[in-house]
Amino acid sequence: MLTPHLKQSAIALALLQAYALSVHAQETMPEVVITGQSVATSRAAIGGFSETPLLYTPASITAISREQMQDLSIRTTTDAAKFDASISDSYNAVGYAEQFSIRGFTLDNSSSYRKDGMAIPADAQIPLENKERIEVLKGLAGLQAGVAAPGGIVNYVTKRPTNAPLRSATVEVKERGNVYGAIDLGGRSDDKRFGYRINAAAERLRSYVKGADGEREFYSGAFDWQISPAALLQLDMDYQHKSQITAPGYQLIRNELLPTGVSAKTLLNAQPWTKPVDSKSTNVGLRFEYLFANGWRASISANKHKFQRDDYTAFPYGCSNEGDGFYPGYCSNGDYDVYDYQSVGESKSPFGAQALLQGKFSTGAVAHDLTIGSSLFRRSDRFGDYVYDYAGSSNIYQNVIVPPAPDSRTTGPVFERRKENERSVFAQDVLTLSQKFKLHAGVRHVQVKRTEFEVDPSDTSFTLPNVALVYNPTQDWTVYGSMAHGLEHGGIAPIETTNANRALDPSRSKQLEFGVKGAINNSINVSAAVFQVTKGLEYTQANADGITSTYVRAGEAEHRGVELGVQGKAARNLQYSVSVAALDTEQSGTGQPGMDGKRVTNVPKLKSTAWVEYAVPGVDGLSVNGVWQYAGRKAFDVDNRVFVPSYHTLDLGAAYETGSMDTRITWRAGVQNVTDKFYWRDVTPALGGYLLPGAPRTFRVSAQFDF
Repeated sequence: MLTPHLKQSAIALALLQAYALSVHAQETMPEVVITGQSVATSRAAIGGFSETPLLYTPASITAISREQMQDLSIRTTTDAAKFDASISDSYNAVGYAEQFSIRGFTLDNSSSYRKDGMAIPADAQIPLENKERIEVLKGLAGLQAGVAAPGGIVNYVTKRPTNAPLRSATVEVKERGNVYGAIDLGGRSDDKRFGYRINAAAERLRSYVKGADGEREFYSGAFDWQISPAALLQLDMDYQHKSQITAPGYQLIRNELLPTGVSAKTLLNAQPWTKPVDSKSTNVGLRFEYLFANGWRASISANKHKFQRDDYTAFPYGCSNEGDGFYPGYCSNGDYDVYDYQSVGESKSPFGAQALLQGKFSTGAVAHDLTIGSSLFRRSDRFGDYVYDYAGSSNIYQNVIVPPAPDSRTTGPVFERRKENERSVFAQDVLTLSQKFKLHAGVRHVQVKRTEFEVDPSDTSFTLPNVALVYNPTQDWTVYGSMAHGLEHGGIAPIETTNANRALDPSRSKQLEFGVKGAINNSINVSAAVFQVTKGLEYTQANADGITSTYVRAGEAEHRGVELGVQGKAARNLQYSVSVAALDTEQSGTGQPGMDGKRVTNVPKLKSTAWVEYAVPGVDGLSVNGVWQYAGRKAFDVDNRVFVPSYHTLDLGAAYETGSMDTRITWRAGVQNVTDKFYWRDVTPALGGYLLPGAPRTFRVSAQFDF
């Protein structure tokens, strides 16, 4: 691990190197002009098996490009998620993994996050420095991905070599001395056959939660070789190391009431023996593509990921200082029990491979765009018996130092606890029935084998159909209706349950969706979708003894909703984007009166976000912007005893472009949560139920250099 001083030196040297390399490129490099864009890009690969205009894709998709990530100062997926109202946090704790829900369904860390279509674990922050685009498919992805949570999938498209020389560097400072630096270098050999793309970043992490500090470093390279006009070989690799103290959430007072008078800046993990969560990840991707003379295309791709983590925290859980105690819950005066949690040596090593054959042909008056393929996914999870020892008690209003647990232990023997093997065959045909009608028909057959320590192995298979009828009344409008089936892994039972760390069996989910998309006068993009998704309900159920609990799947969760999106220009110098999601969620069939008919936890009925950018007249290169978010109240628990209030937040920013043809500099500044409002942004029933506060007022200033 690099020290902070070495990291800052590395950033400075990288900037100098980028500038030096730019001298050779100045004669051929075109002028780089960065302009604000609406939060939508025109194409994505996530809706099928090749890049397709979003306008003609019969699914709800959001895509954010690299240029938009730069314009909007998006450094993490959390930054990007706020521009889509269908995405919410789901135990997204500072210093830990970024975790989300889509359409009210929590995404699966092992299958719902993809890199170039291949599953990667999301147990640590996924780096964006080497990503060209973030694509979000909202809804079932059984055809596209096989196993994935019913909310959808997030796909990260890797940056590839550029045809023209690229030299770009970014530096940024934020609240409490957070310092960030990154470089992006790309180009090709003189004969254009070999290309490269190099990205690197370093960050001194100083979170708004005081004490949740750490460091991060990232390196990546992407290369391609045009072997012949018909054959292309691509290779990419990356490495990330992140070490940061995590910030746990709050529990209810006496398991009944929301905490009051607390601060989002408070670290409940503030003990002298607290250690940072330390994670390392490496990734290698390989793809070969061949174009046949008849226009058919074949490709083979593979991806190998390695994730390692040492997980530590002074975990706040329960109250033993009042009466018979509360588990979960904190005491009336804010006291909470502190546990020494350790899980050292965790690792995941997924491998994915996919082969595709794609081409077009006709049968009579019907044109076909056919894709057939096969995929393989394997994953091995290694971990030991975790340490979870009582150490003492602290208080949410006044931190109390407690000694570490007296009987210091270490993680039990680390070995393979869970292994998974997923094989699929699939086909999709897009049939052009007439000038205005297309039928998208696809099916994937998935076989899932899972072996788990001290559990009988499982071997299940599912056939997942996907059908959509698309009507294009004009070239600029699309109306569609679709039916899809999905498959998800069973959730893993949390700690303190009788089946802790055991995974439930895979289960099927179903979706109906109707949508419309359109472009108005080449300046406004609109989209709307109405959907219904049903899946098995998973939750922690109290046992008959009144003391223990078990993680189960029982009954059903049904989510009905409407999504609206509008992006465009209201005037020559005024751009905007609006996203609205309305959700009606219901639990049923559990046989428990306290749950049936109640709302699903952590899902607001209404959420919206609006972004606007105004180019200031008379001042070339100057623009101002704002982001407004609203989320309705959310249920904290499956019984709907407690709700967290709705909230509004406002972010303001500005950007100024200056420089010459040789070096263009873009200065950006922003203030998030301008009113410094306290709100609960994330509530979850996981691990006994926790509340995570939103960030207070924070600041950032950055400079981007394009040579």
